[in-house]
Amino acid sequence: MIAPKDHIKEKERLEALDSYSILDTLPEEDYDNITAIAAEICGTPISAVSLVDKERQWFKSHHGLDATETPREIAFCAHVINDDEDIFIVQDARTDERFHDNPLVAGGPKVIFYAGVSLKTDEGLPLGTLCVIDLKPKLLCQGQIKSLKALSVQVMNLLHLRKSNMMLKKSVEDLKEKNEELERFAYIAAHDLQSPLNTINTTAELLTECYASKFDEEGKTMLGFIQKASINLTGLIDGLLNYSKSESVLKEGGSDIDLQLLRNDISGLFSYDNSLVLEFNSKLKSINTNKAAIHQILINLVSNAIKYNDKDEVEIQIEICEKGDFYEFCVRDNGPGIALKEQGKIFQIFKVIASTDRFGEPGNGIGLATVKKIVEKMGGNINVESAKGKGCQFTFNIKKLVCEAEPIQMV
Repeated sequence: MIAPKDHIKEKERLEALDSYSILDTLPEEDYDNITAIAAEICGTPISAVSLVDKERQWFKSHHGLDATETPREIAFCAHVINDDEDIFIVQDARTDERFHDNPLVAGGPKVIFYAGVSLKTDEGLPLGTLCVIDLKPKLLCQGQIKSLKALSVQVMNLLHLRKSNMMLKKSVEDLKEKNEELERFAYIAAHDLQSPLNTINTTAELLTECYASKFDEEGKTMLGFIQKASINLTGLIDGLLNYSKSESVLKEGGSDIDLQLLRNDISGLFSYDNSLVLEFNSKLKSINTNKAAIHQILINLVSNAIKYNDKDEVEIQIEICEKGDFYEFCVRDNGPGIALKEQGKIFQIFKVIASTDRFGEPGNGIGLATVKKIVEKMGGNINVESAKGKGCQFTFNIKKLVCEAEPIQMV
């Protein structure tokens, strides 16, 4: 017997094999189907997908064979990875000096015929083989050889797909981790800025009230800049905190929400605006879902509809209906509308399409991003229908949640 040598690029080959994270994984139907087809086409009782590790050959799939691995020094496949031919064929191992006294030939399973096609990476590094084995001498026709090569390509396609899926999964996990870190940073930064910002606000107000007469016009203008900047920064910080805390809002379970009380709650928050006409339309009397989430979504949408409205009288209609396992909400306004080319931006955090609102204050692009985040975390989706000069309709759905039952008191 002649033991196989290490591949000329053994270190790189083993690193490539390791990159697929395939060794010692559970059987998979896709690989088993390929070995079954290979055995059928070649008319052999045994077929395998063999991967050559540092000290063994391990079978990802073994059709007609009980063993899951063998030592590398007796593996036929360990010879194949060093061969430059398209296919490695041993017609009768008993007469081949490399294998005649090999334990796999002299003992079980008594390998006589072997044919293997190397499984190579795009860089040409062999990982193992797709092979067929018979217990008697055999020849393969050109059609069988061609089919075996084609099946080996499909094995590599499966391995590449596995690797791509792993990389994609890792990228998603990394992105999720970075997003979570960014949100934690935004929350901590915003929270820590609140105290010094409140001091700036208070100091600016005291200067205005108590010492305004001692400032010249330029001083008063500069003081106004400080006040306006601190107010804008307060809005940005509040928005960041709301965006960061939206996750905690979702922890609340389902509860029964009386729609009349919901209307009163929302209307009460905007009662200061006498130019607002707010209508609630629904055939439902109540809904079962996350109350805090619904409040935050509607408050953001109504607030936006008011701030960016260009009419003397702001009209907002909220409609609620049932659609299967979801509640659907439509929030319509009579504002200036949003051009089609701008509609893809409005749910992106920090994206604003108007420089200022109707009160002359700049937006921060956080409110609608918060709404989208909450809706999607609750298994729903949100979209906008609008045209320039024709108002907006925001439609979102929220999955119904089961209201937690009151505990039964035993007497």
